[in-house]
Order: sequence, then structure tokens, then C-alpha cells
Amino acid sequence: MLPPIYNFSAGPAILPDSVLSTAQNEMFDYNGTGFSVMTMSHRSEVFMSILYHAEQDLRQLLNIPDNYKVLFLQGGASAQFNMVVMNFANGFKRVDSVVTGNWSAIAHSQMGKLSDAEIHLAADGGKLFNYTNLPPVNSWDIDKNSAFVHFVINETVHGLQYREVPKLGDDMPPLVCDMSSEILSRPINVSDFGVIYAGAQKNIGPSGATIVIIREDLLDRCSDRIPDVWNYKSHINRQGMYNTPATYPIYISGLVFRWLQSQGGVAHMETINTLKAKTLYEAIDNSGGFYINNVHPGARSKMNVIFTTGDKRLDELFAQESTTRGLQLLRGYKTMGGMRASIYNAMTLQGVEALIAFMEEFQRRYG
Repeated sequence: MLPPIYNFSAGPAILPDSVLSTAQNEMFDYNGTGFSVMTMSHRSEVFMSILYHAEQDLRQLLNIPDNYKVLFLQGGASAQFNMVVMNFANGFKRVDSVVTGNWSAIAHSQMGKLSDAEIHLAADGGKLFNYTNLPPVNSWDIDKNSAFVHFVINETVHGLQYREVPKLGDDMPPLVCDMSSEILSRPINVSDFGVIYAGAQKNIGPSGATIVIIREDLLDRCSDRIPDVWNYKSHINRQGMYNTPATYPIYISGLVFRWLQSQGGVAHMETINTLKAKTLYEAIDNSGGFYINNVHPGARSKMNVIFTTGDKRLDELFAQESTTRGLQLLRGYKTMGGMRASIYNAMTLQGVEALIAFMEEFQRRYG
């Protein structure tokens, strides 16, 4: 009998079995229409209903205030590195950028390519801590006249997460947050942010859709000189239908939102995610040094747990042997090596326990 499969991919990532089952059942006939969502016009009443309910369910899960707009765009979170600057830095001399790992470093390098604003390095977690800790929010070098402050709340590659959600004062620039790999994993106060964006493929749905949540007053900054396809206001004025949206990923995302509601919502997911992360980090810390995680305990990600044996040969052997046990996609990021277990909302505690059991067995054989 084959072992159960546990998918630890960092993205595209695991989806709930019940969501995949529903999608399978509706593949050829969505809700009695006789055809698939994949072949459905994005302007049809049926798809418009899917989109409407997906937005409303997301608003309920995150308690999104009425003065925030929600878009389901394409291009991934990487497209947002440029879109937020094009739309919200008009007339500003500076954007503040906090670098805490791989994705915020890429964002920092990209944001200035389509703007005359200076992309100011407000904090550098690489220089300060070699990406093993996070710059405290009170140490960020922020200009009150900056267009906004950009940061990544959870770094999937380096396994870092702001456990306490950053918040700036009312007299400070708006926070723009890449929340791709932790959105819906814990409650947040949306009102603390000017913009939240998240690629769906990590903690929501398949790749292809990107959620953008925008405080309405910021849309006044959007210039008519920005091409419509890159202009947030143009997308909102057309109810998210400026061009064809990623219809099937939006449909799957909507199923995930309903699954989250059935699980007790975001607060309940936080309880489960905290337990999963605590259990896995304890296994690493109690291994007597066989497994190593160098991230400061207060900055460890609850979504992406990185670890290594300190021996590249053993790390590769771990990745190979774990696959035969049904523990899939545990290799670390290409520039990092080692292992990475992504334990998003859909990963069960049983999956984490199966990984720990293999870790203990592996250590007995090679430790």
C-alpha cells in the first residue's frame, strides 16, 4: 500500500482535498449550466456571480472595510512590484523599501524601473542579520513624505515572518504589503495597510490570480498617463473586467474561501497553524543539532520552515528519501539548499507529524 502524499511545495501549493473534489465534480458541468468554468465567458452572469461571491467571502474572512476595493488581477505578486509604484508614487520623490529576504530584495530592485522616485532602503535585514532576523519596525528609516512603505510580511525563501504585524502611525506613509505566503493564515487589521497584495498560488488557490486590496483614497493618485492595463483605477472602474481575468483560478479561490469559512475562519486557522509550526520547530530544536534552523525564534515563519543537516550530501539524501515516503517537494529554494517545509492552511497536522516521524527515522540512520 502506497503512503499518503503530503505536498510541502512553497507554491503552487497544496489545496484542500474537498476543494479539489468539488472542482472535479463540477469540471464538466458547473452548477447545472452544462459547461465548465474553464469555458465560461468572463462577462456571463454565471461567472460574474462567481466573482461577486469570491469577493464577498474574502471580505468576510478578512473583515475588509467598505472603503477598500478588491481586485483579482493577473501577473502574480511580481507585477505588483511595479504597479504600486506606477500608481501610487506619482508626484512623490521617495518610496521607502524594507528588505528582509529574497522577495523583498527583488521588489526593491524592481520598483524603481518605472518611476522617477527614489527607492530608499529603509531597512536591510541582509546587512544587519544575514537574513536570520528581521529589522524591528521602530528601526525602519521612514520619511513621512514618502509615497508609501513597502515590505514583505513573510519571506518564503529565508523562512522569516513578522510575527507581530507591522503598524505605522496615522501621520506616516501608507503600508504596502506583499502578503502572498501568509494571507488568510491569521487575522489582520486591513485598516493598518494602504495596499495588500498576494499571489493566490501559495495560500489561496492555483497560480494565475493575484488579489489586490486597496484603500480607496489612494486611487486619487492614479494618473491617466498610466496605461489602463497597469492602472488600478481602470480595473476598478470596469469592475475588474478591463481584460479577461483568470477565471478558473478565481473560481478555485472562491471554493477555498468557503472552505475556510467551514473550518471556522481565519482565527481558527491561526490556532492550527501555530500548533503545526510549534510542533515542527520543536522537532528541529530537539534534534541535538542534527537539524539546524538559524532563524531567530521570534522571526521564524509559521508558513515556511527551513532547515538543514549542515551536510549537502545528507540534505540531498533527505530530499530523495522523503519523496519515497510520500513527503513531496521538501528541497529548499535553489539559492538556499537544505530543506523547506511549507505548511500553509491546507497542510494538515497529520502531514507535519508524518514529516517529523521521517526526520526522526532519518536521524537514527544517519546521525
